[in-house]
Amino acid sequence: MSGQQNNNKSSLPQTPKNMKRDGLDVEYSRELADADDIEAQQRSFEADQRAKSRQRNS
Repeated sequence: MSGQQNNNKSSLPQTPKNMKRDGLDVEYSRELADADDIEAQQRSFEADQRAKSRQRNS
C-alpha cells in the first residue's frame, strides 16, 4: 500500500449562510422590469431553446 491514506473522507464545500437562497419564488412583472431584466429573460429563453434542441438531437 502507498504512504497516503484516503480514510474515505470527503470534504464538501459549505455555502455561507448569507449566500443561501430562501427558496421563495419571486413574481416577475414586465411593467416593473428594467432593460437588464428583459435581457436576462431573453437570454434565459434562448438558453432553454438550445438545451431543448440538444436533448432532441441526442
